[in-house]
This record gives sequence, C-alpha cells and structure tokens, in this order.
Amino acid sequence: MAPHFRLALFCLLLLALPAGANLRQAPEPELRSLLQRTVAEADSFEDRFDAEVWLLDMSTRLTRYLPDAEERLTLLKQVHREASKAGLKPDLVIALIHAESHFNRFAISSVGAQGMMQVMPFWKGELGRPQDNLTDNATNLRYGCTILSYYLKKEHGNLSRALARYNGSLGQNTYPAKVIGLWQDFWYVKP
Repeated sequence: MAPHFRLALFCLLLLALPAGANLRQAPEPELRSLLQRTVAEADSFEDRFDAEVWLLDMSTRLTRYLPDAEERLTLLKQVHREASKAGLKPDLVIALIHAESHFNRFAISSVGAQGMMQVMPFWKGELGRPQDNLTDNATNLRYGCTILSYYLKKEHGNLSRALARYNGSLGQNTYPAKVIGLWQDFWYVKP
C-alpha cells in the first residue's frame, strides 16, 4: 500500500471515530506510550502502520466492553497473533468472543466451557496439558483459534458449519448467525 494512501486511510479512520473518542486533541501521554509499546510488540502484523490502524480501530470499538486501555490492547495483540497463526481473521475471532463470553475471561458456560472463547476443558486432557488454565487469555485464544481453524478446514471453508461445530450445534443455524451477525455489524474490518 502506498504511503500517501495509508496516511489518508489513517486520517479517515480518525475522523470516523465516535465523538466520545475525540482524537483531535493529543492523546494522553500514558495512552500514547501504551499504544506505541503495544505496536512495537505486535509481531503478527506485516507493518507498523497496519498495527497502529487496527489496534486503534479495534480498541475504540472494544472500549465499552473493556474500559481499561492496557487490558484492551493486550487482548487485541493476543487475538491478532493467535488468529493470524491459525489462519483466521482477527475480527472474526473478536466476534466469536463477543458471542461466547461477552469478553469475560472468567466466563463458564452451563456445560463447563471456559474463558473468552469458551473452550471445553476436555481439550486439556486430549493434549496432555492438564495444567493449562483456560481463563488465561493467551492459552484460551491459542486453543480456541486452533479449534475453529480445524473446523473451518474440515468444513472446506464453510464458516456457518465450522461455527456450528465449534459451538456443538451442527445442523442448527442460530449460533453461526449470531457470530456472523456480530462480525458484520460490529467487528468486520474491510481489507
């Protein structure tokens, strides 16, 4: 992408942010420092500018669910890294997290699924890793992204069927429709 196009895109992104995210004023030094540090540590991005744009955009969208800026940026960096490793779109993974746990890392479902991506504990035994903590975001994201990627390949790219498998509701459309709806309405990032 040409540098002047990137600058124009970044400026448009800043103008499109909600009024509550007034970035016309210089960001607070602490937030600026945190964002710079996060971008520098974000190794799953192809270039620094892409990291800045994606992290700022997603952080702004995620503010109402995770008010703490450091927590948001840490989670977003982890999501991007694990989703990219698994060949998934990071914004799709965020939509799945929204549907599964509403960004609560300590969520436990009625059937015992744990963490942000609601991973079933039996996976720890399957992998011979009973010590793993599924409420640890990095661990939960690694498991969840790997599982979803596997199901997506198993279903030959059919996202609805892969999501239904992930949720244990193959043959039903309610859960896939919920995740895809959240993705399209709130989290989708145009390429």
